[in-house]
Amino acid sequence: MAGCGLLMLSACSRGPAAAAPVAIVVAVPVHPDAGSGGGGVGLAVRYPVEVAARYSNPMSFRVPGKLIERKVRIGDVVKKGEVVARLDSTDAERQAASAKAALDAAEHRLLFARQQLDRDTAQSAQNLISANQLEQTQDAFTAAQSGREEAAAQWVVAHNNLEYNTLVADHDGVITSENADTGQVVSAGQAVYGLAWSGDTDVTLDASASDLGRIAVGQSATVTFPALPGKRFDARVREIAPAADPQSRTYRVKLTLLHPGSAVLLGMTGDAVFGPPPAASEGAGASAATAGTPRFTLPATAIFHKGGSPAVWVVANNSTLELRPVSVSVYTDHSTVVTQGLEDGETVVLAGVHTVYAGEHVQAARPLFDDAGDVEGAAR
Repeated sequence: MAGCGLLMLSACSRGPAAAAPVAIVVAVPVHPDAGSGGGGVGLAVRYPVEVAARYSNPMSFRVPGKLIERKVRIGDVVKKGEVVARLDSTDAERQAASAKAALDAAEHRLLFARQQLDRDTAQSAQNLISANQLEQTQDAFTAAQSGREEAAAQWVVAHNNLEYNTLVADHDGVITSENADTGQVVSAGQAVYGLAWSGDTDVTLDASASDLGRIAVGQSATVTFPALPGKRFDARVREIAPAADPQSRTYRVKLTLLHPGSAVLLGMTGDAVFGPPPAASEGAGASAATAGTPRFTLPATAIFHKGGSPAVWVVANNSTLELRPVSVSVYTDHSTVVTQGLEDGETVVLAGVHTVYAGEHVQAARPLFDDAGDVEGAAR
């Protein structure tokens, strides 16, 4: 009896079971894309970009030698024709002097041969010398002419080699790298500096194959940089690589900034957002009745597949989760376009869709990115 009493007493002392803690999920209200029967932003293509000069090249000497002077440093602005580095030119100066002396000697020999030819020609006209002697004089004159031309060519080569001991900027630009130190012996063609040419500024990105159909040469884009908050720059697609990179299997896309300004620096990173894709990307057979159907752009991580059908988790008014079947018209690497199953303003879970369950009490938290309304950006 005593044991039963203790058991009943312990049972009575137990309180009600503790409620399950509220789960925090990444979710935001969704709105229709522009031009699809509602407001908001349209289906956009967003990629990280990097600022680069349209043209750049390594600067190197055309002859080997010992680097004795560097006149510029990384970050310096140089002008076309400006001297940026020098090699020890002692040997080149001596070779040039030797070639010049050989040229002077060849010119003197040519002058003597021409005078001798004139005398022998006059004497031959008076039959004072034999024809054989005149032919020998003509041969000597021809050899002197050839010797002078050879000496002149060697002098040009020696003079050029002397000039090649001075490194000159071929274009206006900025020094982007230093690849050799003073006192170092460099070989011909070895990079000493990197030069980014002044002029048009490009931004580059690597696009996936699935997005190439929504990017075209001449298409406009908007570029933003975290280092320049509140500023947007207009750009236009200049070039799309015809072949994929063998390592990443992505396609290099180059955009030209129309008005970059001095605030945009080489190597700066940011984001480029392109306009809506062509209407053909949603199927050429779309009927006029569905043209005004609201479309919702969601990150690919928001789609939950129930069996073989797509669905999304919707946060109901009582903060519980509801699994909503939807229709998806477009799949990309980062986003999806939902055409049926959602209403304007409903809160949709963007990530972790395989860790929640129907009826679970949740608290919605916005993702950690700048524009909370850009649900496609949250997927990247």
